[in-house]
Amino acid sequence: MKRPRTLAEPFKIKMVEPLRIATPDYRSKALEKAHYNPFLLHSDDVYIDLLTDSGTSAMSDHQWAAMMIGDESYAGSHSWEHLEKIVKELTGMPYVLPTHQGRAAERILYGILGGKNKVFISNTHFDTTRANIEFTGAQAFDCISDESLNHEIELPFKGNMDVKQAREIILKYGAEKISAVILTVTNNSAGGQPVSMENAMEVRALCNEFGILFVIDGCRIAENSYFIKHREKSYREKACIDIAREMLDLADGFVMSAKKDGLANIGGLLVLRDKTLAGKCTNLLIISEGFTTYGGLTGRDMEAIAVGLEEIFDEDYLHYRIKSTEYLGRHLHEKGVPLIRPYGGHAIYINAKELYPHIPVEQFPGQALVCNLYVQGGIRCVEVGSVMFGKYDENSKLIPAKSELVRLAIPRRVYTQSHIEYVIDVFDDILEQRTSAKGVKIVYEPPFLRHFTAKFSEV
Repeated sequence: MKRPRTLAEPFKIKMVEPLRIATPDYRSKALEKAHYNPFLLHSDDVYIDLLTDSGTSAMSDHQWAAMMIGDESYAGSHSWEHLEKIVKELTGMPYVLPTHQGRAAERILYGILGGKNKVFISNTHFDTTRANIEFTGAQAFDCISDESLNHEIELPFKGNMDVKQAREIILKYGAEKISAVILTVTNNSAGGQPVSMENAMEVRALCNEFGILFVIDGCRIAENSYFIKHREKSYREKACIDIAREMLDLADGFVMSAKKDGLANIGGLLVLRDKTLAGKCTNLLIISEGFTTYGGLTGRDMEAIAVGLEEIFDEDYLHYRIKSTEYLGRHLHEKGVPLIRPYGGHAIYINAKELYPHIPVEQFPGQALVCNLYVQGGIRCVEVGSVMFGKYDENSKLIPAKSELVRLAIPRRVYTQSHIEYVIDVFDDILEQRTSAKGVKIVYEPPFLRHFTAKFSEV
């Protein structure tokens, strides 16, 4: 039987950035100074940075070249016209509002739609989405099936919305109180799992039935389209770009952080069909972000995003992107590391609660793992569990998240296969020392998005 070929990058390296490899002792002291929160580390002290795939991509030669012709005119620049044309072709929506990043688009849209007694429904709200919604006084409900929360079961579309649950929430609160149904593709907080076209159609039908706004959060729309192409039989012969357009045709609005599948280091988009809603959002955009034809972005940023939104749908790139992530997941699974399967497009999610069963949720096993990965290998990643999503009851007792996960998010076009092999090797040390791992406790936390700036100490 012929041996499979080595997975090789579909690009070559034109520029390099040196990486610093510190000792475990140095990293241990650096982590203590950062209060056991990897967000507070200096980037120079990190060897492999898997904290996020947001804004950390390597741009192509075409993107850098496009930046050189960026038009920095305050109003009506040709860079804006380039970006607007590309976005309209992708979404089919007439009103395009640029923002400095995705959470700004969320703040504008959900700030207008939200408010006390308002309700938002999603397959899973991500951290900034939930924070922007709850900041207005509205409630955010996640609707995902119990099967999707089973980390071991192999299902092709574990990111799907549970439409039955969503219907029950609509009937409970009344359609007039539901501000929007948000479908996140891929479903980041549920393990980077994809959403099927069939499910998107079901959500559209539900919104039609009750007259509710349907928004797609599509910062990873290209990766989701790849999964549809390879897992939904009727789409096997379609190009990923056409799959993305078909899904976006179902929506009333599109929110995107261009720092993911836009292949850019900054930028976001809010795209709408309704003229009245777009007018309200435009007014808030001008107040808080900038004029309508730049929205907090430079001309060169808009050029980079415009080129990135075309490059991201290259089939060779997407194949490598998904298979490289799968490679990491498969080899960790073979070592016995408990993680979410099947593997997501942009990240691998480790079940820290299962890896560290001796650490109670009140001592945040996920945060313990991100600390240990940094000390052992200089790998920075992020907890997606009770630090990020936990709440408190009226007696200040922790209400844990549904899962205690750690996300290894892989920047686009940044690391080679040898870097991935290194990450796999570091887990030998993690597994060897798993029984002696210590939990952590929070010593400081802000009222919103605490995982970014919280401070911890070892238990």
